[in-house]
Amino acid sequence: MLTVDFDRLGLRPGDRVIDMGCGAGRHAFEMYRRGADVIALDADADELHGVSELFAAMREAGEVPDGAEADVKQGDALSLPFADGEFDRVVAAEVLEHIPDDAGAIAELVRVLRPGGTIAVTVPRYGPERVCWALSTAYHEVEGGHVRIYRGSELVAQLERAGLVLEGRDHVHGLHAPYWWIKCAVGVTNDRHPLVRAYHQLLVWDIMRTRGISRLTRGAERLLDPVIGKSLVLYLRKSA
Repeated sequence: MLTVDFDRLGLRPGDRVIDMGCGAGRHAFEMYRRGADVIALDADADELHGVSELFAAMREAGEVPDGAEADVKQGDALSLPFADGEFDRVVAAEVLEHIPDDAGAIAELVRVLRPGGTIAVTVPRYGPERVCWALSTAYHEVEGGHVRIYRGSELVAQLERAGLVLEGRDHVHGLHAPYWWIKCAVGVTNDRHPLVRAYHQLLVWDIMRTRGISRLTRGAERLLDPVIGKSLVLYLRKSA
C-alpha cells in the first residue's frame, strides 16, 4: 500500500533517493523497482534486516532494472549520515508525527536534498487522526507512538520555513480511516473483534487488487479521500 505518488514526486531511473523512516520498506521497494538508487534508513535494525533481505530477493528475481542499487542504513533522523545535497528525492512517509524534535528532522531532510530536488512528506490527516485520539489513548500513548497531530497549513508553513516550496498536496487512504476508528472504539489490540476482522479482510482484498472488489474499493476511495483520507501527502521542492 503506497502513500506517495512517485510520478508526482518526479522520480526517475538513476535518481539517488532516501526513504527516511522506511519501516518495512514499502516505498523503498517501489522506488527500487522504478530504477532508483535507494537508501532505506530506519532506527529499527530488525525492520532493516527484513528490508535488506527483500532487496536481495528482488535482485535475484530480476524485478529491478540493470544498474539500480539499494541498501539499508541504520540511523537517527536528527543526524543523517549523509553529505549535504546527496539525494535527488527524499521520502518521509508517516514519520514526523513520531519525532519530538520534528523541526530538527525536517532540517536534516532538507540538508541532504540537493537544490532543486523534490521531497514527499506524509502525516496522518488532522480530522481522522483527531477522532482516533478521542476514541482511544492507547492508539497514540505507546512507546514510539504519535506525539502530535498536524494541521496541514501549519506543517506546510514549517516546511516552507525550512527552505522548501510546496508543489502539490493530496489526501489518501479514505478506506483506512473508518478501520482505525473501529479499532480505537473496540480496543486497538482487539484484532479478533468481528468488525475489525471483516474490515481488515476488505482492506487486504483492496491491497491485493482482488478481481471484482478492487473496482468497488477504488471508486469508494475516490469519493472518501477528499473527505476522510487518513493521510495528508505534501510534495515539495528545495529552492535552487
